[in-house]
Amino acid sequence: MEQPISVTRSNFNDWMVPVFAPANFIPVRGEGSRIWDQENKEYIDFAGGIAVNALGHAHPVAVNALTEQATKLWHVGNGYTNEPVLRLAKQLTDNTFADKVFFCNSGAEANEAALKLARKVGLDSGIAGKSGIVAFNNAFHGRTLFTVSAGGQPKYSQDFAPLPNGINHVAFNDLEAAKAVINEQTCAVIVEPIQGEGGVIPADIEFLKGLRALCDEFGALLIFDEVQTGVGRTGALYAYMNSGVIPDVLTTAKALGGGFPVGAMLTTDKFAPHFSVGTHGTTYGGNPLASAVAGAVFEFINTPEVLEGVKHRHQYFLDALNALNAEHQIFEEIRGQGLLIGCELKVEYVGKAKDITTWAGEEGLLALIAGPNVVRFTPSLIIPEQDIDEGIARLKRALAKLAK
Repeated sequence: MEQPISVTRSNFNDWMVPVFAPANFIPVRGEGSRIWDQENKEYIDFAGGIAVNALGHAHPVAVNALTEQATKLWHVGNGYTNEPVLRLAKQLTDNTFADKVFFCNSGAEANEAALKLARKVGLDSGIAGKSGIVAFNNAFHGRTLFTVSAGGQPKYSQDFAPLPNGINHVAFNDLEAAKAVINEQTCAVIVEPIQGEGGVIPADIEFLKGLRALCDEFGALLIFDEVQTGVGRTGALYAYMNSGVIPDVLTTAKALGGGFPVGAMLTTDKFAPHFSVGTHGTTYGGNPLASAVAGAVFEFINTPEVLEGVKHRHQYFLDALNALNAEHQIFEEIRGQGLLIGCELKVEYVGKAKDITTWAGEEGLLALIAGPNVVRFTPSLIIPEQDIDEGIARLKRALAKLAK
């Protein structure tokens, strides 16, 4: 067997479409909340693959589920069902408001399915023109043309016009603004319980309750995009459980597969039948490999120990970040729930979030941004306290460069 070709970071520039600007090092191996690059330099992982690696790297629960299923059945297509997908569907419906599940491969596809379902329900209602979608400024729902149009960040959508129409954007957490645009022609309201990409901004509970009431009044579907907040990230299994507000549709992905690509749209028996045979579909969605891994990851996370552990780690993180900030005075606000944490920079450091994550990488820490002014942390849900301590120490060294 031939040796694999040797590759370096510069090969990315030679061979890859330039939609990403990855770090200057290449990770090659991970274990728990640490990874190692080609030079065998070690990093603490506070990024978690963008809220994906819920059990860290190479966790035995995920590895065993994958390898066991890999010797049995990988893929059969949607002309057949399979055992792992049915078990996963049962887990999701048993543990949420939902009665039915549609599986796909990503958060964008889950949101695409949710928005298409809402349009279909609107059409089937018999109310003329019931196709309007209400979404929120600074939202992020994916990169397909429909989901990027629903997202409230023109920088991601403006280059791809003409965009799907009938989508109204209003201010997040502004119930009066929502009231002004939700009417009989609205088929759906799509909202993140915490805006992740948009700056780690939690929705006010009264705002979510108000949206639920408006959707009930006008016969619109309330869609919760829980791609980033779902599967234990906030300390609840899903963030809607923290609010007492039950959506009609919920989308989930990221942490669901612990690193294996999988997404799902959850809904109720009231709306699921509108997606009759042939109205929507997917080739890979719900394949046995993804479903087996997701089932194992979901089962592991959906325990009091792990979910309580997320809440404990949230406080531990917060205490450490507040102590760091007392010393360096760099963050205006530290916010979020569970292990979805955003640190907003003070006005004198506006636009420097990317610099901070670059310097963090040099110090051996993986971190994220959420817009130009927010440093974001989405580590493993089971990250050990000593790794949090070490990561904060490395962040401290990175922040010292900013102070200079």
